[in-house]
Amino acid sequence: MRRVQAPVLRAVALSRSFGDVAAVRGIDLTVRPGEVRALVGLNGAGKSTLLRLLVGLLRPGSGRAELWGAPAWGAPAEVRARVGFVGSGHAYDELTVRENLRTAARLHGCTSAEARRRTDGLLSSLALDRWSDRRVRTLSDGNRRRLELACALVHDADLLVLDEPTNALDPAGVVEIRETLVRRAADGTAVLVSSHHLDEMARVATSIDVVHDGRVVGQLPPDGPDLERQFFTTVHAAATGGGAR
Repeated sequence: MRRVQAPVLRAVALSRSFGDVAAVRGIDLTVRPGEVRALVGLNGAGKSTLLRLLVGLLRPGSGRAELWGAPAWGAPAEVRARVGFVGSGHAYDELTVRENLRTAARLHGCTSAEARRRTDGLLSSLALDRWSDRRVRTLSDGNRRRLELACALVHDADLLVLDEPTNALDPAGVVEIRETLVRRAADGTAVLVSSHHLDEMARVATSIDVVHDGRVVGQLPPDGPDLERQFFTTVHAAATGGGAR
């Protein structure tokens, strides 16, 4: 019998409001090593807020988010160092692509030699070689997104939490990201990714959760037929008073 591994990330009755707006409402969620868990939903569903809560960038209003059993909000540095996050849009505009990657690696504890090695590998695998000596402020939106993902990957994170990682990417870039996620998951990395693109998520996800109005309202089988229809049926049921959990 296959042993079920302990969750890397867990949310229990997780909620957060901004004023009188409930952005996340009582969500339960787990992500385990080697799993690619996808969150799909319409704009404003609460996906980005949920991800920021899960990695400790926002304090929960109630409930809890845990990383390896530790509270995500206020987690110690050694716990945070095991997470790669894409979603803040942060990069140092006046540094080059190569300098950004090496800086990210060093900030996560890599030696100078290891930072150089990992940087060179990611420049190649994410097709950033030709832009490596360009300052980030000169990059296209798609190449900035590639760089953000590379910075999340450069320290070999045990958990990747990715908010719309394929936004602004061309088809070749989408394939590169897909192959990267599949490869990392096969090596045991836990992956949680949000997206609007059902077809893309179906290619990489082991499970797909539908988020609507701050709640997880259903699951879709990645290999199921007509996922788009199933998605809208699930959202409609939740919006009209049924199907939420």
